[in-house]
Amino acid sequence: MAKYLIVGGVAGGATTAARLRRMDESAEIIMFERGEHISYANCGLPYYVGGVITEREKLLLQTPESFHARLHVDVRIKNEVVKINRKDKTVEVKDIANNRFYTESYDKLIVSPGAEPIKPPIPGIMDEAIFTVRNVRDTDKIKTYRDKKKPQKAVVVGAGFIGLEMAENLHHLGMMVTIVEMAEQVMTPLDYEMAAVVHQHLKTKNVEFFLKDGVSEFQRKGDYLEVRLQSGRKIEADMVILSIGVRPETKLVKEAGIELAPNGGIQVNEYLQTNDKHIYALGDAIAFPHPITGKYTNAYLAGPANKQARMLANNLALGHKYKYKGAIATAIAKVFDLTVGSTGLAEKVLRKEGIEYVSNITHSGSHAGYYPGATPTSIKLMFHPETGKLYGAQVLGYEGVDKRTDMIATVLQNNGTIYDLQEIEHAYAPPYSSAKDPVNQAGFTAGNIIDGLVKIIHWDQLHQIHAANNYILDVRTPDEYELGKIEGSVNIEVDQIRNRLDEIPKNKKIIIYCGVGLRGYFAARILMQKGFTEVYNLSGGYKTYEHATCKQSNEDIFESSYIARDGHIYRGKPKEEQKEKTIITETIQVDACGLQCPGPIIKLKQEMDKLENGQRLQQKVTDAGFVKDAEAWCKMTGNKLISIDSDKGIYTAVIEKQKQEEKTGNIGQLPKNKTMVVFSDDMDRALASLVIANGAAATGNKVTLFFTFWGLNIIKKADKPKVNKDLMGKMFGQMMASCADDLKLSKMNMMGLGSKMMKKRMLSKKVDSLEDMLKTALENGVEMIACQMSMDVMGVEAEELLDGVQIGGVATYLSEAEQSNLNLFI
Repeated sequence: MAKYLIVGGVAGGATTAARLRRMDESAEIIMFERGEHISYANCGLPYYVGGVITEREKLLLQTPESFHARLHVDVRIKNEVVKINRKDKTVEVKDIANNRFYTESYDKLIVSPGAEPIKPPIPGIMDEAIFTVRNVRDTDKIKTYRDKKKPQKAVVVGAGFIGLEMAENLHHLGMMVTIVEMAEQVMTPLDYEMAAVVHQHLKTKNVEFFLKDGVSEFQRKGDYLEVRLQSGRKIEADMVILSIGVRPETKLVKEAGIELAPNGGIQVNEYLQTNDKHIYALGDAIAFPHPITGKYTNAYLAGPANKQARMLANNLALGHKYKYKGAIATAIAKVFDLTVGSTGLAEKVLRKEGIEYVSNITHSGSHAGYYPGATPTSIKLMFHPETGKLYGAQVLGYEGVDKRTDMIATVLQNNGTIYDLQEIEHAYAPPYSSAKDPVNQAGFTAGNIIDGLVKIIHWDQLHQIHAANNYILDVRTPDEYELGKIEGSVNIEVDQIRNRLDEIPKNKKIIIYCGVGLRGYFAARILMQKGFTEVYNLSGGYKTYEHATCKQSNEDIFESSYIARDGHIYRGKPKEEQKEKTIITETIQVDACGLQCPGPIIKLKQEMDKLENGQRLQQKVTDAGFVKDAEAWCKMTGNKLISIDSDKGIYTAVIEKQKQEEKTGNIGQLPKNKTMVVFSDDMDRALASLVIANGAAATGNKVTLFFTFWGLNIIKKADKPKVNKDLMGKMFGQMMASCADDLKLSKMNMMGLGSKMMKKRMLSKKVDSLEDMLKTALENGVEMIACQMSMDVMGVEAEELLDGVQIGGVATYLSEAEQSNLNLFI
């Protein structure tokens, strides 16, 4: 009769014990667990904390009593194995409850110690308000603390899967949640541009987060903790959740002389056997060669641990018949409305390992577009550029992410290719998928790349392109183009390309983009077959580019430590108020998704001008700053903000048109115009002038800019006609900036490098260029007056100025200033 000792319960140890008993009724099986619970749903712990899982007992899959009754396994809780004596095949055990030590012999020893949370020696980290989430006992502490202290503000340190699940569940309890993450992104298994989608989604849920920042100290301040970050930021918290990561708990086996892998895990062979033939290991603590890289890795996942347990038990009972192939790390997480799945290797890992690959992003509907309710699904594939061998995938969306992740994982685990993805036969009906499932479509697109039907370029490559030998072609509709575009692009709708080929240069690299990549592919095929050789399609289209290049963490968009403190997020009116008036003439719907500040407000003003009193406008946007701006705009204009809601990354504002005189009475007779004297041609001062002007124009006020002396350089044409000038005029012309694009910074210009850096920074942050701001200002009625006297002195001719600029004198300006309640000198 064989005697098995199992160290550790839960997925690894408990499952091994259960399978062993089913395979060998006569075996003696003893399981040691230093805690109180041998089998619990540790993946459900965050949802128990958040109250989604309401009954604690549902987490406890087995008790020592039920386990013994059903399986006749000797379960010893609160018993910790503290030493392994390999020579005489015994273990030393501490009976924690009775404070005694004893030894137990074994024929085979199975260790499943798991992984322990990382808890670095940060000052103040032992405070009672700081918690980890590893077991039921941890969640009991959190629940007890919450019931007793009623915390309102929580900080989650670490933005991995568990950290984000905890953030969501604390948010579900009504707490104000702040996430602090040292990396430049959340969920490090994802590549940056995919994680950027999660970043934007967190903003819609009023979750504050700071990236590229770590905790330097926790300091108790009476009733709350002050979380001090390495950047100098200070955050108040009533409680803190540490989710920095885990590491294999290997102290016991290391002291016994069991070999560890280079990454610190317990090194096992294909039968999960250590370097001691009588000792086996499984679960989070083991290290096994990755199926793709061949390097030892850990898989901190319940699925692989359960499968290892069954295989190990079979081999112990039947001999070494089954070989473990390793885990490709297939994982999934719910982040509020969004579902995030990943399998295999990320692009950044492939790059680090020096593995040749191609990556591509596709966007599809969760089901047939003609069936109501389809939501976007994004898939990123990594594969070999010639054979199509699949390396990894990441899937984001709102429905069906789990099945798409599993479909790809099955192919990957079987050493498949992108051609296998093309041929997957899936269950199809309009409510569930499309005839070509998003996974099929991802495979088809990857095949087009391998076959040379299209060449692709990625968002980060395009983001760095400013060379004159590149031609960026936007093939969306003109309306889409107006809502948001890549700077420097030219708009020719895909259906018009064949008729406008002469407008596209053949001596330049053509970079095409559309919304998600499909129309870009059509356009690329047209051009490639019309003799254009250097044609590239933007992988993932404008959607991926926008997510990856817009603002990520909250330090970019919010000045306060907490979003809610200064009213940055409008939380909507109480339900009772929203119901007070439900019958109106009609609601006009406007889609402004993709526009960045001040675009959404400008669009709002333009559309509201078309409405009659009492009509409502429903506008959808993706710019988080619009939430605060919309409320301020309504206060300034006298219109009524009915509600602002967020759902799946989109803000929806409903605003009712109200004539200002009905709201303000005699106040409306006061001067409301805005005037500015623009004297400087410093780039930063010019930007400030145009930002203020466009913002003021969006509120419906008349704005006048009076350009004098050096300020005239701002409103010069880039392509000026030849004009006759006297000697002094020519000299001034050579010394001054030629147009808005030639302006320099007032400080840190560094021989022109500073202004170039500023333009690149503006591009990366999706801020309109100075030229675009000028165009927008003129289109929205901003009056620009060039000082005649300054023009004469500086030798500037009227033909050199932008179309729409008026020429006048001081009297013209003063006349406008008389009607102004704001007058600035810049």
